[in-house]
Amino acid sequence: MSQTLRITLKANEKIYVNGAVIRADRKVSLELLNDVQFLLETHVLQPEDARTPVKQLYFIVQVMLMNPGNCEEARNLFRQTLPSLLDTFSDPHILSTLKHVDQLVGEDRPYEALKAIRGLFTLEHEILNPGAERAPIALVAGE
Repeated sequence: MSQTLRITLKANEKIYVNGAVIRADRKVSLELLNDVQFLLETHVLQPEDARTPVKQLYFIVQVMLMNPGNCEEARNLFRQTLPSLLDTFSDPHILSTLKHVDQLVGEDRPYEALKAIRGLFTLEHEILNPGAERAPIALVAGE
């Protein structure tokens, strides 16, 4: 049984629903009455911002979600990328999350996979930048 999901968009904000891009010309509230794959504009990672291994994986899964009718190339890239990430990291939390992401993608649940990957951004930043200040949980630098 699906639940009703209410989303409020600001003027000119976009939402990606089942591969369609929808932009509101004014503040609007939407009710999604059935199960849909969606992504809010604030969670969309631009290609030039996918500079780290985890963000690159996020971008690949994002392509699957935003273009569901033509995602086989992204799915193949995911299958090539994930093993190298599993070999790269030694942190147990990252490894278990990546394995969970693999399961979610295999079950065609890219939205949940993206949410799990977003949860790794801060930890990845800390690993790649030891001693640096804790990064904000944002997709893109400057947000």
